[in-house]
Amino acid sequence: MSSPRSRRGRRITPAVLRGWGLPEPGEDKKARGRIIVVGGSRRSPGAVLLAGEAALRSGAGRLGLAVPGSVEAQMGVVIPEAAVLTLPESADESLRGTLRDEVEGADAVLVGPGFDDPDDTRGTLTAVAELSPAVLVLDAFALGVLPGIDRGALPDALILNPNREEVAILLDGDGSDDPLADLRAVAARYRAVVNSYGMVAAPDGRAWRVQIGGPGLATSGSGDVLAGAIAGFAAQGMEPERAAVWGSWAQARAGQRLTAASGLGFLARDLAREVSAAVNEVRA
Repeated sequence: MSSPRSRRGRRITPAVLRGWGLPEPGEDKKARGRIIVVGGSRRSPGAVLLAGEAALRSGAGRLGLAVPGSVEAQMGVVIPEAAVLTLPESADESLRGTLRDEVEGADAVLVGPGFDDPDDTRGTLTAVAELSPAVLVLDAFALGVLPGIDRGALPDALILNPNREEVAILLDGDGSDDPLADLRAVAARYRAVVNSYGMVAAPDGRAWRVQIGGPGLATSGSGDVLAGAIAGFAAQGMEPERAAVWGSWAQARAGQRLTAASGLGFLARDLAREVSAAVNEVRA
């Protein structure tokens, strides 16, 4: 019989995170992992930027942004630390050349931030999955199309970052009034680690709770920062469940720090910049 604690999930504190530790940084950026963020659109070009910066702030060493040609020129100017890669004009095309090499060589790939077309998202996700990335993190529109994709075509190491509406989509509308039970159901159905609103569930039923944060996190782009932080930790070699917990905690703690400093009204770009300070609190 499971204990009340196991049913609710383990509460995450700085002491727990300290016990888990962080990957050794190594002597150069290559040792800290490479992440590719795949997304963007004319309507939402900033989402990949927020996710990419959060990944670097979490400790990842190298960043690539794979975006449509319509927004490519903006990327390198705004975030000069990133390599900018162009997605095929047709989402049904396989990834080729440098883009293919970069995705195959990445330690983690995040798909979804800023996409706004389901068909394009489905085609791009399928093309990325064909290359069997080491860890695949899905966010935003990539979650909306996931129920129509064969789980067997995706990597074993899969992390999902849904909001409440996306949890309902992933459960075909069969959610309950128990958010953690729903996350566990999603985790089991998709054989994935699932993070949502400070709760993380693994396919085997284990769960964790991040009980910090605050209303300031309810701002446009906050979810992109969260997805980027999770993917950044995964790129450094963390197990998927620990990457999700660390990312959730770092984003929430960044929000707490900003609220204490300036109150409500901070932006998602402020959150991304505060992630490294939140992580270093634990590291210290």
